[in-house]
Parts: sequence; structure tokens; C-alpha cells
Amino acid sequence: DTLRKLHARAQLNKTVGAEPYLTGPVDLPDTDTELFFDIEVDPMRNFCYLHGFVERRGGDNKSECYTAFFADTVTEEGEKQVFADAWQYIGDRQPCAIYYYSKYERTIWRQLQLKYPDVCSADDIEDLFDPNHAVDLYFDVVKKITEWPTRDYSIKTLARFLGFKWRDTDPSGAASIEWFDQWVRTQDPKIKQRILEYNEDDCVATRVLLDGIRLLKPIQVVGASPIA
Repeated sequence: DTLRKLHARAQLNKTVGAEPYLTGPVDLPDTDTELFFDIEVDPMRNFCYLHGFVERRGGDNKSECYTAFFADTVTEEGEKQVFADAWQYIGDRQPCAIYYYSKYERTIWRQLQLKYPDVCSADDIEDLFDPNHAVDLYFDVVKKITEWPTRDYSIKTLARFLGFKWRDTDPSGAASIEWFDQWVRTQDPKIKQRILEYNEDDCVATRVLLDGIRLLKPIQVVGASPIA
């Protein structure tokens, strides 16, 4: 099965004008409110300093609103406060569907819960990331039931394939770590704004990818299980 998938992927990459497709049924939450979630972490300081959300209602992109919780002090108090604020933000928008890309957000929030157990419980975190209403688009959808004519499946690659453009000329997680370090040392508001715009674009890119997935057509891959 793995060889068949790699062969199909190679064929896509070699075919001019190839389109991505589904290899299985898509099961996504049906809710009016959608949250597209992305965090920023400084691994050198082991510090989660930003929780960003783009909220969309009724599937209308004009309704999109970006909300960010940024730690203005590199302290445990600052980290705890933005975690608590983000937690409250999600709670105030229930019921909703949450979309994120890769397990990173869930992993970091589990760590934050252990560090600040008075913000929420471990069960609260597991309930929040229940796949019935929280979808890891990478592991739950892209990796499992889609094929793309791209060399990798990073959010940058797939969103760009779908026509999305980041505002920054150098959008990357590594660059954002450097930007945050510069901001810590200088407190330059322009650097902070650059980080916020990058985070917002990551959230919007997640929404662009979700919408793109919803438009994909199913194709039966030879040797794979039938599509329901």
C-alpha cells in the first residue's frame, strides 16, 4: 500500500497540471463557528508566547476575525496569562470546530496544562482536542486521505499551491523564532507586528487549505480500499 501511494504521488509530480484528489471520505464537523488555530513558541526559551485564532462564521470569509494573545513579558506569569486568555476565548465560542495543522498545538497545550494546572484540567485539554470537533488537518486529513502534486505537505506548500500568499517575504517558523528574539531584546513594535501578521497568515492558510480540501474530488487509487 505504501509503494502504491508513493507511485501515485510520483505520477502526480510528473504530470503537468495535475490536481490533488481525495482517496477516502472526508468527515468534518458541521458547525456555524470555525476557529483556525496556530501558536508561536520560542524553543530556545521554552516559552509559548502567542496563541492566534481566525474565527469564521457561517462559512463566510467576510466574517473572518483575527484574535491574538501575545505575552508582552517573557515570564511564567505572561505565558500563563495568554494561555488562560486563549482558553477562555475558545470556551466563549462553544460550540465550534477547531482546525490546526499537525500535532504541535495539542502537544504544547498539554505541556502548558501540566505547567499551569489551575487554568484547566488534563481532561479539559483532551475534550478540547476531541476529533469530533477539533481537526488536525495534517494527520487526520491531508496525510491520510489526500494526494497532492507537491514535493511536501507543509502548510506553506499546500496553501501556496491553492493560491494563498503570505505577506512576509520570509515566512517560516525558524524566522519567527529569530523575530521574537529580536523583539525580546528591542521591544520594537514593528517586529511584534511582523510576528502577528505571520501568525494571522498561518491561521488564514489553514482556512484556505480546509476550503481547498472540501473541493477535492475522490479518485480510486489502484489497490487501495474503496472510497465510500
